[in-house]
Amino acid sequence: MPHLPLGYFRSPVWGLRPLEGLPRFRALSTHSKPHGSSISRKNHEAKQKRQREKQAALEAGIARKNKVRDQLVLGSLRKLWTGLEETGWIQMPGLEIVFPHPPVFGHSFQSPAESSKAWTPKEVVLYEIPTEPGKKKDVSRLLPPAYSPQYVEAAWYSWWVREGFFKPEYQTKLPQATGETFSMCIPPPNVTGSLHIGHALTVAIQDALVRWHRMCGDQVLWVPGSDHAGIATQAVVEKQLWKERGVRRHELSREEFLREVWKWKEEKGGEISEQLQALGASLDWDRECFTMDAGSSVAVTEAFVRLYEAGLLYRGQQLVNWSCALRSAISDIEVESRPLPGRTELRLPGCPSPVSFGLLVSVAFPVDGEPDAEVVVGTTRPETLPGDVAVAVHPDDSRYMHLHGRQLRHPLTGQLLPLITDSAVQPHVGTGAVKVTPAHSPADAELGARHSLSPLSVIAEDGTMTSLCGDWLQGLHRFVAREKIMSALRERGLFRGIQSHPMVLPICSRSGDVVEYLLKSQWFVRCQEMGDRAAQAVESGALELSPSFHQKNWQHWFSHIGDWCVSRQLWWGHQIPAYLVVEGHTKGDKGDCWVVGRTEAEARKIAAELTGKPGAELTLQRDPDVLDTWFSSALFPFAALGWPQETPDLARFYPLSLLETGSDLLLFWVGRMVMLGTQLTGQLPFSKVLLHSMVRDRQGRKMSKSLGNVLDPRDIIHGVDLQVLQAKLRDGNLDSTELAIATAAQRKDFPHGIPECGTDALRFALCSHGALGGDLNLSVSEVLSSRHFCNKIWNALRFILNALGEKFVPQPAEELSPSSPMDAWILSRLAHTAQECERGFLARELSLITHALHHFWLHNLCDVYLEAIKPVLSHSPHPRDPLQVLFSCADVGLRLLAPIMPFLAEELWQRLPPRPGGSSAPSICVAPYPTAHSLEHWRQPELEQHFSRVQEAVQALRAFRATYQLTKARPRVLLQSSEPGEQGLFEAFLEPLGTLGRCGVMGLLPPGVAAPSGWAQAPLSDTTQVYMELQGLVDPQAHLSLLAARRHKLQKQLDGLMAWTPSEGEADTKRQQRLSSLQLDLSKLDKAASHLRQLMDAYPGPGEL
Repeated sequence: MPHLPLGYFRSPVWGLRPLEGLPRFRALSTHSKPHGSSISRKNHEAKQKRQREKQAALEAGIARKNKVRDQLVLGSLRKLWTGLEETGWIQMPGLEIVFPHPPVFGHSFQSPAESSKAWTPKEVVLYEIPTEPGKKKDVSRLLPPAYSPQYVEAAWYSWWVREGFFKPEYQTKLPQATGETFSMCIPPPNVTGSLHIGHALTVAIQDALVRWHRMCGDQVLWVPGSDHAGIATQAVVEKQLWKERGVRRHELSREEFLREVWKWKEEKGGEISEQLQALGASLDWDRECFTMDAGSSVAVTEAFVRLYEAGLLYRGQQLVNWSCALRSAISDIEVESRPLPGRTELRLPGCPSPVSFGLLVSVAFPVDGEPDAEVVVGTTRPETLPGDVAVAVHPDDSRYMHLHGRQLRHPLTGQLLPLITDSAVQPHVGTGAVKVTPAHSPADAELGARHSLSPLSVIAEDGTMTSLCGDWLQGLHRFVAREKIMSALRERGLFRGIQSHPMVLPICSRSGDVVEYLLKSQWFVRCQEMGDRAAQAVESGALELSPSFHQKNWQHWFSHIGDWCVSRQLWWGHQIPAYLVVEGHTKGDKGDCWVVGRTEAEARKIAAELTGKPGAELTLQRDPDVLDTWFSSALFPFAALGWPQETPDLARFYPLSLLETGSDLLLFWVGRMVMLGTQLTGQLPFSKVLLHSMVRDRQGRKMSKSLGNVLDPRDIIHGVDLQVLQAKLRDGNLDSTELAIATAAQRKDFPHGIPECGTDALRFALCSHGALGGDLNLSVSEVLSSRHFCNKIWNALRFILNALGEKFVPQPAEELSPSSPMDAWILSRLAHTAQECERGFLARELSLITHALHHFWLHNLCDVYLEAIKPVLSHSPHPRDPLQVLFSCADVGLRLLAPIMPFLAEELWQRLPPRPGGSSAPSICVAPYPTAHSLEHWRQPELEQHFSRVQEAVQALRAFRATYQLTKARPRVLLQSSEPGEQGLFEAFLEPLGTLGRCGVMGLLPPGVAAPSGWAQAPLSDTTQVYMELQGLVDPQAHLSLLAARRHKLQKQLDGLMAWTPSEGEADTKRQQRLSSLQLDLSKLDKAASHLRQLMDAYPGPGEL
């Protein structure tokens, strides 16, 4: 074997000494937050006890026993590691644990106790330097030793607001100002209470986009606001009045009740603003809107009048969704379609006992003139029998052809009803015959209109039976009347049976009552013409919906749109600006005269023209109803900017640049904004719509207070005890049944409360989910993982700031030219990250951005570059070039991060050394966002490709070390390649390769030269081999027994898999993958055993090693 000259090894310029001299931080104030967990406290106490015992043992001089114990522990850990490796839970591409299904990225909003490990309380550091609200935070002190959200998030928001950074007027002064505008409005949340995690997703996405545009130099306006939420707010206040004072709404005058609502709004309305600020939302608060403020009221009245004058708004009698509990019409979005598999009992408001649904009742309608002939119909709503006006069959149904044109006897009243034929009837469903109740069924109303049938309204507004039902039913609750009707049918011999029947039951989401369809005189908006324009806007591309699969729902909805009932029988809301002219004629819409006006004076003038009488002699009565909340919400994009007045904001920022909202609001809100915005302003209110997924709980349910799964984002940000969560439920307006369900659900989901995660971690976790997927089921453990990422960034900046020192002067980025391959690599990765972030923001795919940032900070900067340069920085004085590179990584990396993690980015960026000349921006939120073009001179894709080969070598070296259990030893290593270019590639990175691979001296072995004996060998590729010195570092005999034990376990697993025959294709694929993995692991073990035997042959005795 040729002699191996010492020249093949490089002197270890990059040593392994840790960086010393890190300054120690004395916390201003620290607190432990156990979140009410007795288990956590016991664990903490047990840990302290163990530490005290260990200290006492050391002081007693029993170090020898401790050494034995440590060896046993180490052996146990090694066995555990081996077991985990053999079961496939870990792989070792570089001693990095890789989970096939990471617990921290679960797909449900779950309790931390349900993740792989229970969370432990973290030390809380508080910022306690006296700082007036609006004053800049003091950043002269050293950073705390660990990331603490409360310390980081303190004081910044009020300073941002006071400095005016969020105002478009400020942004015109920025050096990077583009002259372009970017405007958005927040979907106005209901003023009824607090934001939940679904709202937090909206805020996180919108604020990231807004902050990016602001940093890019656009003139940005993001308008805050809240919705008066007519039905929801009135229901909350009514519950509160009953709970606190035992008073019903109708016991107060309208004015008294409205005073109570405004009082409640003043007390509770500020909570939403507090939550938005806690989330870091960079809104222009000077332009905040409320849909019941004076400006909004003017806009609503103007819109109503203009639509009426254009013939797009009329008063008519139609079926509406009616909540008997609320005694009001409700919108489609407030109707929950609840599927029932069959017989189901429900408790309903105002009903004395549970009511059974999901039952099909068969009723006989005798044929007039034929004593033994009858037509049997099935119904799930026997209480509507008094309102039946006909029975319908399909014209081609042979069972009933002989009865065409005949009449039937009503089973309750004996009145004659026509048997009609209609092709809409489904002959194969039930008996093929259906009863027709036009006053209480939308389908029957259409059928009745086709056959000129007069409807009979037999259910009143309060859910009781009307006088048309007769004295025996009048005034009874409709579901009590149901049982009485069933008894009457049995008595008359016309009851033909009852059976379980699947059905969909409409439930009022606000009251829990069954929705009735009642014929009411209301105000309606004609939607066909405006809907056609909205559909055409999407089809032509003038309006872009993203993701594009929403276009199908959009087109379908507008092609089937009906007129929109905008009347609501409430007291809280915009009272309809319509007046009934009272002239002594009989009541009823057919003879009623209605006028519409912006004011009563205007309406009186119009009434005078219509009647030919002097206005002063006329009596006008204003419609007591209010407008649907969605009507005022549909005006929000332009009403918030001052419409109908021609304001500077309206001229500059309308149409909006983008609308971002949840996909569940696409039709009810977005569609109506497009219809009314186009009609009233002549322009689309926005040209782009970005729709995100819905956030659900771990069971896939929507967020609902009655289910106890609504989480205040602040509870995730600050952490909360279970007791506090339960107290919030008790302080709410849930009834006793709802409260019991909600508290039980909370105890199950969050038995130890919720740990403190911080705003930045919550935002990052929310933005990490792509908008193109299905519903988002977020887990607390995922947010905790993002908090750990924050801590990584924190520690990286502590390291960088310490390395830079106090006298460091940053070099302009355009002048920075890396002098070493490692410096060039990290700058190229930084430029690539900027490119990916820019691509993500332009495509509005925030998950691309979070992935790029996570990969750069964690895997490029922390795991590779910082580790690689520690030996370089251990020299004094520090070399200049790596320090400039470190500064650029921190500066550019934090600016890239700022739109997603504003608090952390600001806290750390403010501590970076200032650039010469004092030209830096006052805040990172108005600093220039790094662009791909500005960093293009750093991009070296070929170098990155080369370094990926180095990283493969690092993983191979770490796997080598793990196989032979080299914990502290730093073995010598040789690389040999048959490709000259590859040889030069490794030569450029020998020092960082040794450092990252945790090896000693690195060398290159020329092609064709044999390696020294006793060195282990492994292929890195087809052309490259790695050799590691084992002599004197490994006891071959002892290690062979360990390898044999591991091999035995793996072989046992392999034999078991070989003997098992799966039945499904998917399972077989997983089996084959596992077989391949086990065979590869066995091959590695056999090769390692072979090396050890060769080592034993060359050096047979331990004394000779």
